[in-house]
Order: sequence, then C-alpha cells, then structure tokens
Amino acid sequence: MVVLIAIEIFINIRLYLGSNTLTIRLVVATALMAIARKVIVLDLNLTSANEVLAIGVVTIALGITYWLVDKPAPTAKPSGVKR
Repeated sequence: MVVLIAIEIFINIRLYLGSNTLTIRLVVATALMAIARKVIVLDLNLTSANEVLAIGVVTIALGITYWLVDKPAPTAKPSGVKR
C-alpha cells in the first residue's frame, strides 16, 4: 500500500512538472489511498472513539469529493432550439 501511495505521489509530481497544473482527481485519489492504508493498519485497542469517528468523516468527505470531481459535467442545450 505504501508503494501505491508513493507511485501516486510520483505521478502527481510528474504531471505537475510537465503541465504546471495539479489534477485534483489524482490528489484526492492519493489521499483516499493514504486513509485506506491508515484504516488497514489501525489498532483499535490503541485508538480512541474520536479518532475512529474522525477517520470515518475524512473517508466520507474524500469519497464525496472524488465522486464530485470525477462525475461528468452536464452538457448545455443549445439556447435557440425549441422542442
């Protein structure tokens, strides 16, 4: 999982250096991978309920953000056409 996160960060850096723009989709996907890794290695015996709640909220927020960024933009109808 760490290798996948490192690869995503490398891709982000390469895309940024090549075009001087950061794609939000890749950054959010990298953050989702990082939080997924955190959940996988989480030790519930040492983690408080507030931390688990915070991780859940962050995961939901990142998921919604990824969905909003990834969904296609609506197409506009031509203004002069009547049906």
